[in-house]
This record gives sequence, structure tokens and C-alpha cells, in this order.
Amino acid sequence: MRQSTMPQEHTPVADGSDAEVMASIDGASGSPSYIIADISRDDAWVSVRQSDAPVLAEWC
Repeated sequence: MRQSTMPQEHTPVADGSDAEVMASIDGASGSPSYIIADISRDDAWVSVRQSDAPVLAEWC
């Protein structure tokens, strides 16, 4: 199983107007992951197994 790590240092962002956030399913491993990333910043992403990701309809 591929495991990724996120940096523990948190950098506050004063203005998020320049943020470019995208989401994707990474199916490269045997256990697909849902990834959300701010591609305008280095190391600004989060990943969760697809089976553990919340379903939008459950939030309504």
C-alpha cells in the first residue's frame, strides 16, 4: 500500500483569492484515494481513501 505524508507545519494564508483548488481520484494503487489540493501552493493537499470519503448527498 502506498502511503503519503503531509507536512506538519501549518502556514496561514492571509488571502485565499489566488488559491487554485482541484480534486481527483488517484486510482494508481489497489485502494483508490480522493485527493484535494491547492495547486497554487507547495505541499497544500489532503488525501483520504475513496471508501472513507464523505458522499455529497449525505451532507444535504
